Amino acid sequence: MNDVEERLKHLKLDLPAPAKPAGSYVPYVQTGDMVYISGQVSKNSDGSVIAGRVGSDLTLEQGKAAARACALSALSIIGASLGFPSVRRIVKVTGFVQAAPGFSAIPDVVNGASDLFVQVFGEAGKHARSSVGVAELPMHAAVELELVVQVVL
Repeated sequence: MNDVEERLKHLKLDLPAPAKPAGSYVPYVQTGDMVYISGQVSKNSDGSVIAGRVGSDLTLEQGKAAARACALSALSIIGASLGFPSVRRIVKVTGFVQAAPGFSAIPDVVNGASDLFVQVFGEAGKHARSSVGVAELPMHAAVELELVVQVVL
């Protein structure tokens, strides 16, 4: 068992099955040592979408949990497709939050994902980031997350 799998076990986290694309795209693309993970929407452990606007339908804490769920989905793609030992670092995270009008704690929501990457990968989990509030997301999801990962060739 590698360090990432041990950390996931220590954190009592189970990864979902990797999501299948819902359209004309692939789960990830690798070019050289960079891997681009397609957007992962917030889903519960049963596969149902965590839906709603953060700041009206969902609280800040529920939004953070939704972002964390997106990060777990991204980790499942990394683990199944690339293997955790190949990860050199999480380079960039972009989080989209379906936000209620006037809700501006978008970065706090996306911290739910960022904190998990640091817990799982340590120093290699620290990344550049953008946090964006939006009016709508696919399937009315609360959060969508995409990331760029550097891997060992």
